[in-house]
Amino acid sequence: MTKDIMKPDYANNMRLIGHSDQGGLRDGIQVMVEDGFAYIGHLFSQGFSIVDVRDPANPKPAGYVKAPANTWNVHLQTADGLLLVIHGKDVFADAAFADEASYYKAAAGTALGTAAPKTARNWDAGLAVYDIASKPGEPRRIGFMPVSGGIHRIWWTGGKWAYVSALLDGYTDFIFMTVDMSDPTNPREAGRYALPGMHQAGGETPNWPANAKFGLHHAIVDGDTAWGAWRDAGLVVMDVADRAKPSLIRHTNWSPPFQGGTHNCLPIKDRDILVVVDEAVLDDFEDGLKNIWIFDIKDKANPVPIATMPPPSDQDYTQKGAHYGPHNIHENRPGSFQSSSLIFSTWQNAGVRVYDISNAYQPKEVGALVPPPPSGLMDKRPGKKKIIQTCDIFVDKSGLAYVTDYNAGLYIMEYTG
Repeated sequence: MTKDIMKPDYANNMRLIGHSDQGGLRDGIQVMVEDGFAYIGHLFSQGFSIVDVRDPANPKPAGYVKAPANTWNVHLQTADGLLLVIHGKDVFADAAFADEASYYKAAAGTALGTAAPKTARNWDAGLAVYDIASKPGEPRRIGFMPVSGGIHRIWWTGGKWAYVSALLDGYTDFIFMTVDMSDPTNPREAGRYALPGMHQAGGETPNWPANAKFGLHHAIVDGDTAWGAWRDAGLVVMDVADRAKPSLIRHTNWSPPFQGGTHNCLPIKDRDILVVVDEAVLDDFEDGLKNIWIFDIKDKANPVPIATMPPPSDQDYTQKGAHYGPHNIHENRPGSFQSSSLIFSTWQNAGVRVYDISNAYQPKEVGALVPPPPSGLMDKRPGKKKIIQTCDIFVDKSGLAYVTDYNAGLYIMEYTG
């Protein structure tokens, strides 16, 4: 008998409001909510879905946009009546990456063959722009910016400038790129920044281990500062006052001795602190404890770690299986829920965790919700188990949290603390 999808395995100061199987395409990665519709990138279904969430207790599948062959649309952004969607290689459809470690322990440019291209590409690569204002819930493609190897993630809150992690021919991994969005039908590159050693075609040589992933996941930009989560290279702070020439302010890395995989760097501007997430990427606790850090950034040229969020303590999730550890946080986007003291995070097999960071030196967990096991697997890679894997979280102005899962679809939940 299938377990009740709306009955959590564990809950503290949180409750489930609604759930959607996304029209049977239950594999969800990044989620954005705009004008009553959730736009959800897929990990395995090669495209993105739209869910009508105007009634949060009864969300309804509203559409699906298929990606080109061998291409995924894992990440997307909404603002100004537009939807921006990444196009990149569908990595996990490739048998070479059935074991996740083969992707996460290698430079993307080497793994995907873009660092020194020798063959034609069989996937679509770049940034697609859709109109979602004319008919909310019915995206209409209006523009596209080709990027040689593809894009991983975007930061865009509207206006002229978008910021992407781009995989370019001749570079070892994803780098930082500024994008001019003044004409949404024709977005174009404005500038770029890469860590020294990444431009292989320019004669540079990496000075880091071959199994370290020195590539940008994405950057959050606040004013003229970009806070870059550079995976195993840690935190890269960039000056983007001149969008055509981003420059380094500070590069700091804590791996080793700590684990890498830096995924989000969220500035809390009014408090001069930065919340930094290191992502857990391997099953069965293989990559060890990953942290959510708090940094003091009074001097952005000298970020200082001052605390880590306490890991879940209601059970031993290290023994549960699948991925355990942080993945994503709600990023305080304009138009969404914004807080200087509450941090919403996904912990994969440990569900959702809410932290109170009023005292930045002593953060504490104040809410949690762990959904039940998924009804089935969208992830067809060998050895996968029916274990919850909460992925992304978006919190709207009213405080409702929209949470995706690799296998279970979209959950809508509420923090009641």
